[in-house]
Amino acid sequence: MVHKRTAAYLVGTLLVGVAAVGYGLPSASAATAGPITGLGGKCIDVAGASSANGTPVQLYDCNGSAAQTWTVGNTDNSIRALGKCLDVTAASTANGAKVQLYDCNNTGAQKWTPSNGALVNSGSGRCLDVTDRSTANGARLQIWTCGGTTNQRWTLPGGGSTPTPTTPSGTNLDDPAKKNVAMQLVSAAENSSLDWRAQFSYIEDIGDGRGYTAGIIGFCSGTGDMLELVEAYTRTKPGNVLAGYLPALRNVNGTPSHAGLDPNFPRDWRTAATDSVFQAAQEAERDRVYFNPSVRDGKNDQVRALGQFAYYDAAVMHGYEGMRQIRNRALNRAKPPAQGGDERTWLNAFLDERVIEMKKEEAHSDTSRVDTAQRVFLNNGNFNLNTPLVFAVYGDQFRIG
Repeated sequence: MVHKRTAAYLVGTLLVGVAAVGYGLPSASAATAGPITGLGGKCIDVAGASSANGTPVQLYDCNGSAAQTWTVGNTDNSIRALGKCLDVTAASTANGAKVQLYDCNNTGAQKWTPSNGALVNSGSGRCLDVTDRSTANGARLQIWTCGGTTNQRWTLPGGGSTPTPTTPSGTNLDDPAKKNVAMQLVSAAENSSLDWRAQFSYIEDIGDGRGYTAGIIGFCSGTGDMLELVEAYTRTKPGNVLAGYLPALRNVNGTPSHAGLDPNFPRDWRTAATDSVFQAAQEAERDRVYFNPSVRDGKNDQVRALGQFAYYDAAVMHGYEGMRQIRNRALNRAKPPAQGGDERTWLNAFLDERVIEMKKEEAHSDTSRVDTAQRVFLNNGNFNLNTPLVFAVYGDQFRIG
């Protein structure tokens, strides 16, 4: 089998720790003002009732003051109090970035999507969170990887929980049959084969500066996700054949080096790949790091299975954070359906930005996984990614279904 991994690699540090929780979008509703309550029955509060830019936003005993009167359901997805917006400091996308009050500016740092009890920040894909799960007055609010925990659950003005998501028609990508299609599509691009389950044992250094690349999603010794995979495997099965390589994987992380891995790491990887526990660990890490957050974001943007796959495939190649950056640039061209845009126009804008990003690196310069696959499905109006799918990648012809 000819592997074509050079066309499908991660760039930069991966955004990790995204839990497998479902998110969607609220149905459209009129703006409503009142308190937002959370952990310990306390309210989201502007410290000192100050309207100055940069004023901390915190948890505090509910008192009915203007500092706790928030307007939600705004057309720009902002949450407002004292004439200003709930804002992530410096538009950070990092875990632990603090939330403040700031002049409204229509950036992603000020857009919040109510979803299944959480408030998801559009700029980062992370959830509004009470630091350290503290119920003390003055506990700062921050953004953190969405986990469905009690310190990320909020009740909106009027006493209702966050609205039931409005999802577009069709089956989402996390449906088991659709997910299998997605795995085949990625495998066609990465392995020149639709048999994605045959890739658990795959391992080689393709000379892209990321060390060894292996497994069903291209875990790399130089980008951290291989290390996290082996750590997860070892937590479940201590003493496995790869556990002894953990010190070396930590040392080579961020480099192309094989120090401490050669000569037996590839052999031992292939041995581990016959273990159902290791196979399950690969699938779990694929879902945690790439698939689940990408599908969640697609649902938030109200795109159907094709759009959810476009996000996922971009995350596989560029990392989840890289996909988010592509999406943010696409916002300069069009708006997703959740913001009133046309789905076809939005996905074309996203794919345009994806191609631009791919061409920045020689290893990604063949853009056929977009041009003769995803773009073909889009041009055919196959938003639900229904089979049969006939497409080409790197000149190879494939059919699913």
